[in-house]
Amino acid sequence: MINSADIQAIKQRFGIIGNSPALNYAIQVAIQVAPTDLTVLITGESGSGKESFSKIIHNLSPRKHNTFIAINCGAIPEGTINSELFGHEKGSFTGATEARKGYFEVTDGGTIFLDEIGEMPLETQARLLRVLENGEFIRVGSSKVQKTNVRVVAATNVDLLKAAEQGKFRLDLYYRLNTVPIHIPPLRERGEDIILLFRKFAADFAERYRTQPVTLNEEAKQLLLNYPFPGNIRQLKNIAEQISLLEINRHITAETLAKYLPPVNQHRPPVSLLPTIAGELRDEQLSERDLLYKILFDLRRDVNDLKKIVLSLLQGDVTNQQLVVQQNQRLFGNLEVIPTSSQTTISAATITPPANTTAPVVISSNPPVPPPTGKQKYETEHIEDIPHEIHQEEEESLSLEKKEKEMIIKALIKNNHRRKYAAQDLGISERTLYRKIKQYGIEEL
Repeated sequence: MINSADIQAIKQRFGIIGNSPALNYAIQVAIQVAPTDLTVLITGESGSGKESFSKIIHNLSPRKHNTFIAINCGAIPEGTINSELFGHEKGSFTGATEARKGYFEVTDGGTIFLDEIGEMPLETQARLLRVLENGEFIRVGSSKVQKTNVRVVAATNVDLLKAAEQGKFRLDLYYRLNTVPIHIPPLRERGEDIILLFRKFAADFAERYRTQPVTLNEEAKQLLLNYPFPGNIRQLKNIAEQISLLEINRHITAETLAKYLPPVNQHRPPVSLLPTIAGELRDEQLSERDLLYKILFDLRRDVNDLKKIVLSLLQGDVTNQQLVVQQNQRLFGNLEVIPTSSQTTISAATITPPANTTAPVVISSNPPVPPPTGKQKYETEHIEDIPHEIHQEEEESLSLEKKEKEMIIKALIKNNHRRKYAAQDLGISERTLYRKIKQYGIEEL
């Protein structure tokens, strides 16, 4: 039975700082599985300390006197990873001037830690599955089957089941690796461990740079506890080093600490505008597409509103002239309204479609007035023609580029020309907004 004293001894031996229950449970599982030869899959975010657990498993196992090798699968090119892991024969490919042993052959009897296993190519996954099932492998360029007795500890920061559904990872390999799962909690879920780790890093860097260790006041500690730390322990260590090296005052306040905490962008584009796009917007191209969708939906809504207004006018259902004017102002901009009695019910209308985007639209409750020469008039008896002609004029006068430019200008005015917040309102990146401003010459306005 593993008790708290055993867990504390392991922490001291491998330099693990923290007392959160999730961390203690992960250490307990590592201690229990270490004496066996079972394959272990360690999951957790990048920078959470997965490699430390692979060393715990190896050093507490009967293989501790044999070789331990840590391999980052994402750092090895796809064309050479088979040769690196399983070796190759002389002349098997260009540059293979002599035979070479792979890591699975070198670590026979030991432990191999495969970090970022989700980045391994599918062909290499098939070779690894054979090693896990039969302990057999074949060098690149050879037909001879060789045996190896290697324990595999794998780690990943991605969802392998989701990757398997997308065809990027073999499902049978996932179940073979996931014999014993160990999940490392992210730093933001470890509570007071954050303060303990910062204190440990501050002491280490003070010794290295021969200065007094920095300390945090209560407000700074609370700020540190509330920060999400997307980079986990690695990010916290970098922050502690920067403060230890750059700050003259060794007592750190919340204001000082905030300068070293990069802002975490929690803004996400309005995904409701992208019903056909799955997942989050990950690059500038998708952000532009998001903006185009928004423009199209706004245009469609404006046309639908216009149709409702015209239909209400023709059916005599609208009694509030001011309401009609406000709705048309949103659609067309400036309107010229011929006033009548405030209680008059609008029973007839003459709509003169603009010859260009700046011409006014005339709405009158009086008998139709002949329009200026050169413009076509639509009266109430031609009901079937009105929606069609208005829609045609809108298509001719409103382009996507013009609508996009108008939206950018409105966002800039709304946010007092602060481009960062204007980009957030538009749902695009700041870089995209800068490019659009230059493209449309908005900087000269």
